[in-house]
Parts: sequence; C-alpha cells; structure tokens
Amino acid sequence: MSNPIEYLKGVGPLRADMLKKELGIHTFGDLLDFYPYRYVDKTRIRNIAEINPRTEFILLSGVVTKVETVGEKRGKRLTALLSDRTGQLELAWFQGIHWVQKTLVPGGRYLVYGRPSFFMGRPQMTHPEIDSLQSEGAEPREFMEPVYPSTEKLKARGLNGRQIGKLTFHLMSLLGESEIPEILPLPIRLKCGLPGRWEAYRNIHFPKDQEACDAAVRRMKFEEFFLAQVRMGLIRSGRHRSSKGVIFTRVGALFNAFYAEHLPFQLTGAQKRVLKEIRQDTASGRQMNRLLQGDVGSGKTMVALMSMLLAADNGFQSCLMAPTEIHARQHIQKITTLLKELPVKVDILTGSTRAKERKSILAAAADGSLPLLIGTHALIEDAVQFSNLGMVIVDEQHRFGVAQRARLWEKGQTTPHVLVMTATPIPRTLAMTAYGDLDTSIIDELPPGRQPIVTVHRLEDSRPQVMEFIKQEIKAGRQAYIIFPLIEESEKLNYENLMKGYENVKAWFPEPQYWISMVHGRMNAQQKDANMQRFVRGDTQIMVSTTVIEVGVNVPNATVMVIESAEKFGLSQLHQLRGRVGRGTEKSFCILLTGNKVSREAKERLGILVQTNDGFRIAEKDLELRGPGDIEGTRQSGALNFRLANIVSDRLLLEEARQASDTILDQDPELLEPDNQPLKKYLQSGTARNPWSKIS
Repeated sequence: MSNPIEYLKGVGPLRADMLKKELGIHTFGDLLDFYPYRYVDKTRIRNIAEINPRTEFILLSGVVTKVETVGEKRGKRLTALLSDRTGQLELAWFQGIHWVQKTLVPGGRYLVYGRPSFFMGRPQMTHPEIDSLQSEGAEPREFMEPVYPSTEKLKARGLNGRQIGKLTFHLMSLLGESEIPEILPLPIRLKCGLPGRWEAYRNIHFPKDQEACDAAVRRMKFEEFFLAQVRMGLIRSGRHRSSKGVIFTRVGALFNAFYAEHLPFQLTGAQKRVLKEIRQDTASGRQMNRLLQGDVGSGKTMVALMSMLLAADNGFQSCLMAPTEIHARQHIQKITTLLKELPVKVDILTGSTRAKERKSILAAAADGSLPLLIGTHALIEDAVQFSNLGMVIVDEQHRFGVAQRARLWEKGQTTPHVLVMTATPIPRTLAMTAYGDLDTSIIDELPPGRQPIVTVHRLEDSRPQVMEFIKQEIKAGRQAYIIFPLIEESEKLNYENLMKGYENVKAWFPEPQYWISMVHGRMNAQQKDANMQRFVRGDTQIMVSTTVIEVGVNVPNATVMVIESAEKFGLSQLHQLRGRVGRGTEKSFCILLTGNKVSREAKERLGILVQTNDGFRIAEKDLELRGPGDIEGTRQSGALNFRLANIVSDRLLLEEARQASDTILDQDPELLEPDNQPLKKYLQSGTARNPWSKIS
C-alpha cells in the first residue's frame, strides 16, 4: 500500500508525476482511496427496441454499418448505424471525429453505451462510448463501471476517468486481504453490520450491484468517522493523563462573598450547572479544556468572572482575551463595576494602552500582583508574562485563529485551565465537539424577563416603512442600531460606504429632532469610546456603525437592529449583531435589509435567522453551508479531511461511530487488547498529527 505509484503497471514516471501534482496520488494506497464519484451500469446488454423516451443510459451490442462524414468545417459530423436483431440506432459525433473514424470499422461488432434521444421519431445517440468486441475488456462487465474525476492535464496524458479505473482494477487484482488488513474490531463490525475492509474497497470501486456499493460506502464512511473519534478520544485521554492542570483546592472568600452579596441578579439553573462543571474540572488535577456554549445574552460573562474569582481564591492569575478593543473595554467596565466592593485588582491591556501604563501592567502581571487581566490580541505578545497563570478565557473565540489561541497556553508555568466561550459555535468548534475532544458546557436558559427578538427580512422597496418604524420606536423612548457591512479588501471603500450610509440616515433623521452616533474602524479608541458612550447614555438615539459593534456592546434601551446589505454577512455574524438588541425587558426587533435581488444561498441564510433565535440551530446551518473546517489544522472552515463522510448528512452514522469509539476506549483506553491491536497499529502508522487538535 505504501509502494510509490510509478511502480504500478501502466503508470511510469511521467504519469506518476502528473497523478501526484493533479490528484495527490503518491502511493498504491492513495489510488485505492481515490473513490469514484458515480457508476455506470454495464452489467446487462439491452436491445435497441427497448429504447423509449424515458430511457436514461443504456448498453447495446451490435454491428456498425454505413459510417459516413456529413457537412464541412464547423458543421461537420460523423454518423454511423448500429444494428441488432431488434432494430437500428443512429450514432453521431460532432467532436473527436478523426479519432472515432480510426476506431470504427464497418461490419465490426461493438459495445455502445450512452444516453439515447429521439429525432423525427427515430432513436439516436450522440457521442456514445464505444468499444470493439474484439478488444480486451469490452465484454459486458460483472460489475458496475466506476467513473473517476480527472483533470484536463491528466486527460492530455491519457489518464481520463476510465483509464484511472483501469489502473485501479489492476491494483485491486494485485491486492489480497493480507495487503488490506482489517482494522475495525470484529464486535463492532458485527454489531454495526459492516462488511470487511478488503470487500468494502472492492465494492466501492467495482460493485456488482447498487446494494453492494451502498454497503461498501457505508463501511468506509463509518471507518472515517470511527478513526477520527478514536484519535480524538486518545488525544483527550492522553491530555487527561499528561496535561497536569493547576489544582484549585477550594472555593474561597472572594467567590463566596461575590455570590452571596454582590450578584446583580439570581443565577439561572444553567449557569449554576456550568459553574459546578468548571469547579469539578479545576479541582481534578487535569487541565480543563472546556467550551462554554451559550446564546447571546445568556450570561456567559458572569460565569467567566466567577471562574476567575475561583482562580484568585486559589492564588492564581486569570486573563480574558476579547476580539476587539471595544469588547475588551465593555468587559473591564462591567467587571470593575461588579467587583467594586471586593479587593480584586483588574486591568486592561490593548494595542492603544499608553507606554507608561503598559509598563506598569506588564510588571504587575509578571510579579503576580495583578490577578485579573483583560485584553485583546495584545495579551499574546511575548512581552506579556505571568507569575502564576491558572485560568485562560477566550471570548467570542471564532474571532481568533487557532494558533493565536494556542499562544495563551504557553503563558503559564503549568498549563492553565482553558475556557472558550461562544454564542454561535463556528463550524470547526462544532465539529470538534461532535468528535469529543472538548468538554462542553451549555447555558440553555436566558435570564428572567428577556423576550425573543422578532427578526424580519425586508427588501429595499420597504425602506420608507423601516425608517418610519425606527421613528416610532425612538418616539417611544427607544434607540436603534443601523449597521453597514465591511468590504474586507478596502478600508477606503468601507469608510466611503459608511459615510454615504451615514448621510442617507441623516436625511431620514434630521437634527436637531434626532441625534446620531457613528463608530467605524478609522476612529481611534478615544473617539470610538466617546461616541459609544453618547449612545449608552442615551444622548443619541441612533448608532450608525460597521461590524465593530458585533460583540461587547450592551445597551438595554436599544430595541431595533437594522442590518444593511444583510446578504453580505455570514450567519454567525448576523446572529451576533442581532444579539446587540433584546438585552432589556422591552420587545426588540432585527430587520435584515437587502436589495431586491438576492441569491438563493443568501435567502437560505436570512431565512434561518427569521425562523429562529436558537444559536444551536444557526450553528448547524452554518456548518451545513460552510463546512466544518480541518480539525487537525488551523483553517476555521472549509471541507473536513474526510473523503466520503459528511458530518451533516451522515450525522446518524457519526453518532453510531462515536458510540462504538466510546465503548472501545472505555474498555481499553490504550488499545492494548489483542482485538484492538490492528487498530492501534494502523493509527500509529499514520502521519504524525500536529498539536492544533488540542487547541479548542
């Protein structure tokens, strides 16, 4: 299976080089794992008389007569007549005429395969596949013929889909069951009704019928899921054994005083449950690596704060990394307000922190006198060092790359506990959760008094009604956001787009009857903060902004969110923006405003937002639309490295594989049992996995 592909008969150095470059096929095993994308049933020869208008594809055998060329230049075509005992069929070619002429011999017997059509009531077939019955392999096959993807460069080297099929057929004839050993333990195969591995490979490439093909595909999908599950399970159990975490031995005075005397509202049952899970993790002696999933406004920040107090009670420092300066400042403002009666020092570090303050903060973090540090990407700079970091919290983690998040791990002498929080899991995280590498906590309750946000999609024609609705809400004492999309390629275009939108908003809402704040990326931190504070205080009724307010802004009086050109946003971003309203007790509204022409995919995205406020359902749809990302890599979305399996459409099979993996690892965590040795050997023979699959 590890033999270089050039050693397979029919390949050679030149073709091997093309297969490597074009399809990533380097070895015999790679060719075996290059699956057909469809099949052609050439197992049964039919009669010409059986052709009718409903016939899709058909295999015929007959004698070719009356071969002639008709027309000239571009109108030139080659025609022939195929006859069997039941009738006649006209064959026609408009391309490749020279090659077909050399192939067809009048009076010769041929196998013909293609899709028939009717002209003037008579059947014909254009550009059929044709094989001489005197040539090797032209007889009706005992299996359905596989069709493999190819490329133009490969076709130029004589490696079209059919040729790749011939190479694979030759390879399968060389390989016995000993060369494709079984890796799934027998009890699992019996319980799940799966064919053997060699049989599955044979029937995925050359199935005798559709039933055999379906069974083979199911087996290989299960294998992909199962191997991923076992790998993740081994990583997780290995982390539990080797990643010694700092131990929080007690719940101390800070946590207890805050809980008993300074909570602004009663914790929900879900928040209490999550805090209990975090407490158990941090006391276990193993490093915590936990995903905290909670919808927008569900109280994740409160859980984060109480987790940091738990660390402080045990003599450890904590840091909280937020994606934007506005978000970080919202956190520091909220946390300092909540902790004002407690002796806990909190500070903030961002890109705009002045040099003198920065020096003081770095010194306090390094000597251990600063227990809580909140910041942006600035926290991962080399200059930031901690005396005894015990808790790392990453908020809105989809805004950070995996490698960025990993750098926080290195800040502690012992690996700190890690809590990642998100309102809408990105596909990569959702995929990892399905595979079980992350421990997962869910806050599935909203604080008392919160109402669901009403979301609607409106076209440009409805703009006057939308603006009138905003005026009615402002008249009732409420506030509104109007958000414009970012054009990633151009800061200048972003600014122009926003300024044009700002002028249009001012035309609808003239001063001094209405006052408008504006926030955008070109502003410095002081300007942003000043304009934001005007809106927070209620000095302005409307906030015009780009997506810089996507997270971290809390204005309970704001009840309307208008998202301009909503079709340009992703699902996760739309859900986050919507979460800026509905933070008080008043009924709130999100209006998705688009042009009159919207693509089918954009309508699908907007439709799910209109239907639900549930972040879980939105995440699933996001997963379906974007793909789950590369679990063992640093890409956040795209196609997972499965060849056949799909974690959305094959979810039931994924669950079956997960249960099988859990059963194996519960009984034999290190795969030492004889039945599990082939599986362990196979996993160890694979390429070394990089460390990113450990990073939540």
